[in-house]
Order: sequence, then C-alpha cells, then structure tokens
Amino acid sequence: MTTETALYQVLLVLTPLAPLVLCTLLWWEGARDRLISLVPWAALPGLLLALLPDGGSRIGLDWLLLGGQLGLDGMGRVFLLLTALLWMSAGLHLRQLLSDDSHARRFAIFFLLAMGGNLGVALSLDMLGFYLFFALMSFSSYALVVHDGRDFSRRAGRVYLILVLVGEVLLFTALVMLARHTPFLLLSEASSALAGSEQRNLILAILIPALGIKIGMVPLHFWLPLAHPAAPVPASAVLSGAMIKAGLLGLARLLPLGQVSLPGWSGGLIIVGLVMAYYGVIVGLPQREAKTVLAYSSISQMGYGVIALGLGLAQPAVWPQLAPVLAFYALHHGLAKGALFLGVSMAPVSGMSVWLRRVAVVGLLWPALTLSGAPFTSGAQAKAALKPFLKEMPAYGPFSLSALLSFAAVGTALIMVRFLFLMYRKPSDRPSPGAAMWGGWLLLLAASMVCAVGWFPDPWLHAALQSVSIAPVSALWPLLLAVLVAVAAMRRLPPSVKEVFSPPPGDVGALVEKFILRAYDSCRKLCGRIGAGKCWESLRLPRGRWWYRLAVYEVLHETELSLRRFSMAGAVFLFILLLFLL
Repeated sequence: MTTETALYQVLLVLTPLAPLVLCTLLWWEGARDRLISLVPWAALPGLLLALLPDGGSRIGLDWLLLGGQLGLDGMGRVFLLLTALLWMSAGLHLRQLLSDDSHARRFAIFFLLAMGGNLGVALSLDMLGFYLFFALMSFSSYALVVHDGRDFSRRAGRVYLILVLVGEVLLFTALVMLARHTPFLLLSEASSALAGSEQRNLILAILIPALGIKIGMVPLHFWLPLAHPAAPVPASAVLSGAMIKAGLLGLARLLPLGQVSLPGWSGGLIIVGLVMAYYGVIVGLPQREAKTVLAYSSISQMGYGVIALGLGLAQPAVWPQLAPVLAFYALHHGLAKGALFLGVSMAPVSGMSVWLRRVAVVGLLWPALTLSGAPFTSGAQAKAALKPFLKEMPAYGPFSLSALLSFAAVGTALIMVRFLFLMYRKPSDRPSPGAAMWGGWLLLLAASMVCAVGWFPDPWLHAALQSVSIAPVSALWPLLLAVLVAVAAMRRLPPSVKEVFSPPPGDVGALVEKFILRAYDSCRKLCGRIGAGKCWESLRLPRGRWWYRLAVYEVLHETELSLRRFSMAGAVFLFILLLFLL
C-alpha cells in the first residue's frame, strides 16, 4: 500500500468520524471553551480528502451487521468539497455568535452531529450507511432550528420534524423494497435493480417524495421558509447550502439515470422543477425577512436540479455528460447561497470602517450576481452547461423548455434584488463581526470566485465543463430586465397594491397547519364531552325517546364508563398488542 493510498483511507474514516469524536469530547465540562473553538476544524479531513487526487480506494465496513462501504466517485467528491467548505465556514462564523450564548455547548454538539451526518452522506456507497448518515443529519438539525427557543422557532421546528419523520419513513420503505434485489446493498446496485424492478413505479412514487422533502420539492417545501429564518445564521447557511443537496445527491445515486428511459417520470420531474423555479419567486418576492426570501430562492433554484434529474431520466445516453453539470450546479448554488446566508450577519453596521463597509457590499453583491447568472460568474457557466441538454425536450405550450428557464432566470435576479433591498433598507444595530466571522465568509466568497474561473480539483468535473461557451448577452439580459422591473415596481406600485399578495412564510404549510389546528380543537372539544360522560349528547341523540329505554343503551353506557378507567384501557391495549404479536 502506497503512502497516498494509506492517507486516502485514513481521511475516508476521519471525515465522518472527526465531528462525532469532537462531539463526544464536548461533554467534558473542563475543556468546553477550548473544544468549541475546534468545531470548524472538524470539517478539515473532509476538505483535504476532496482536494486530494483520487486515491482509487474504498473502505469496506464488513464488521457491521449488514456491512457498508465508504468511498468517493466524481459526484461524491464534488458534494464532499461543497459540504466541507460550508461546514468549515459556518463553524468559523458561529464562534463569535456563541460567545455569549448560555446554550453554546448544546448547539455545538448538535452542529457536529449534523456535520458528521452530512459528510457521511457524501461518502456512503451503500444503502444502510446512506440512510443512517442521512437520518443523523436530519434529526440533529432539529436542535439547530429551535435553538433560541422562540415561539416561531418552536413552530418551525415542529413543522420541520414532522416532515423529517415522513421523509425518513418513506426513504426507509423505498430502501427496504430495493434491498430485496441488491445482495450487497450498494447504491449502484440499487439503481440498477430499480431500472428493472416490477415495482419500479411504486418505488419511485415513494423514493422521490422521500428525498424531495429535503430538496424543497413543491408542495413539500414549506419547512424551508420556516426553518431557515428560525435557525441561527450559520445553521441557515448549511441547511440551505449543504443539507438540501443531500437529497439531490440521494436522487442522483438511486434513480435509474443513464439506464432506462422513463418518459412519464421524466416529464413529471421537469414540470415539478418548473413549478419550483417560478413558485419560489412568486411567493418569495412579497416576503419581508431577508432569510425568508433566501429560503424561497433556494426552492426556486433547486428547481433547476430537479429539471436536470428529469432530463437524465428522459435521455439515458446523455447522463454521463449531464451528471457533472448537475454536480457543478449544486456546487455553485451551495457556495453562493451559503455566502448570502452568512452575509446576513456581515452587512454594514454602525462602527464599521469605510474599507470594511465596501468589502461587505461587494461580498453581498458577488453571490447575488452569481445566483442571478451574471456574466463571468459560476452561475452563468452552470446555466450555459445545462442548455445543450434542453434542445431535445418537447415544448410546453408556446414556449420551449429553454425559454421557460430563461424567464425563470429573470425571477431569480428579481428575488436577489429583493434580498439586497431588505438587507440595506434598515440600518443594523448588531455588533460588528469579528475576525473569525470575516474568515468564514471570505472563505466561501473565495471558493465561489475560484469556481467561476473554472479551477476544479476533480478531473471528472473539469473535463465536462472546459468546453462550455458563455454568450455574455444571453447571460446579461435577464439581470438587466430584472433590475428594470424592480425599479419600476418600487416607483410605480402604490403600497396598497404591494400588500395585496402577501403570503405568510410557509404558505401551503401555514394553511395546512391552520386546518389541522382547527380539526384538533374540534376533536378536543368532542373528547372533552365524551370524557365528561356526554358521549351520546355529543352525537346529538334526542332524549326522551323510546330507544333510551332499551337495554342496549344501558350496556353501551356502562361499557363507556368502564373503558374510561385506566386499568380497563390498559388491559384492552395489552390484549390488542398480544393479538398483533401472535
């Protein structure tokens, strides 16, 4: 074994293990403050592994009950690079934010747990490891959402946890169904098995929503605009930049891409992606909080990733060329969106020097222009790389798919203008950011700029994108049109018109929540009447009639009184449980 191979294998193990070991050490009270300062460096093994040349080796975890395998392919390397950069930057950022927080250790523990799960998802090549790391990441993130204990945060955490539970159950069901056809439980085997499975449509109907929840796929998106504003800024950055990409990576690994053409599922994914691209803009523009606007913009921009998956299902022959484009789009979006979320706490404040104010302004403009697809940015490169794959797709009404995505790019630019307007509308009175916060933010900005000039550590990605040509005019007109529309709207529209459409954060989720709460209140009142011995009155049976004199009424009434006693209810429960066990 060569030195490079040995180092590669050590880093494979350390990448998910380092955050979990540091998390365990944080329980030691004596070194708490010193260990919290090490939180960002827990992502360093993953970053080194992503930047190293391909070692070509994998680690088999045969000592596990069902086995397992850790390794990197081209797509996994890109997602690992993105994930490690974001967690390191967010970790640097949170050091100052947690300096005066009485619950700093609790936040750091769950931050590290989520980090380990997210890094492990990028490395897992088997279904069991992918599921366990995915679940660790998802459930640990709940503590990040509800950290400050506000009512809004608790509500956001409740919605997030419900959807996480639904997604995990669906994902487990889909993986169990796939495991019947995969002797070694590898993700590559699962994808091939799904292509020829007789239950393919059923598995896809379960798998796509399971991972679509994490992506923010409409109509399962409403946790995003609630969780992102509720979580502290570093947690929002990794939620939107890295964690939602885990769902995209899961679909890219498990769907039968490049193996079979599925026109029905392909068309469905493309339509859902288009709905996401427009819906996120339409509902996000009226929002009044900067982080809520960014959450809706994530929904819109992840629509492009869903469309890319749809293109892969429609054209199996082009998937080898489309896969690196999808990975690059995820890298570009994650870096830019993470920089914007961290930038929420970096906007100019009173007491900041003139030079730092200028750096902060440029630092917010760059990722906003990148997501808008402005010329000479990674956004323009990502969208130009995707366009050749759109030509073979049928038109949707009078517009081609390429034209629809161009109009959606105008919406992306509009929502970035809205974000910048909200950031600079009111002067901030928060404390000036410290050196660690600047370091984390500038790390992401530098990575985004390096991405724009076309330097990629992975030859798989570099080879796929080196021939992409960008027409500056086609990249510039959506941005210019968006600026003109924004200026006209701010000057021409009266306040009454602007307030006509103002959906609450969570939109569909808020309506569903209101309906559930009303139904719960009605059921609670009904149960209260039953508990008070007024079951029959609740059913509004008229008294004084002949059926009240029947013996059956007396029997039912006595049965109800017996069931209300705890001992009887417990006996009934145990009897039913015994029936199921037998």
